[in-house]
Amino acid sequence: MTRFTVRVELHRADEQDYEALHDEMYLRGFGRTIISSAGLEFSLPTAEYNEISSRTPQEVRADARAAISAIGKKGAVLVTPSERGRWWSGLDEVEDTDEE
Repeated sequence: MTRFTVRVELHRADEQDYEALHDEMYLRGFGRTIISSAGLEFSLPTAEYNEISSRTPQEVRADARAAISAIGKKGAVLVTPSERGRWWSGLDEVEDTDEE
């Protein structure tokens, strides 16, 4: 399985367009968080997505482009595959919202 970081930049877009994009990307299996080697979950920057799959980078890119088209916008897509891991700093940890 390959880990993909996918960056999408919509052209001439507002916050509502990005909310629609998030929904469309989610329906296609993309997440907006990343898990550390310690099992902690972190939020990705706006309009960055995570996917772990056996698909090719070209298939991942095509799916992200289809999500953009589905919301009636145009935009840019950057797909970065990593089989060796990913490193980051400054991302916000996702807070556990489970109520007991």
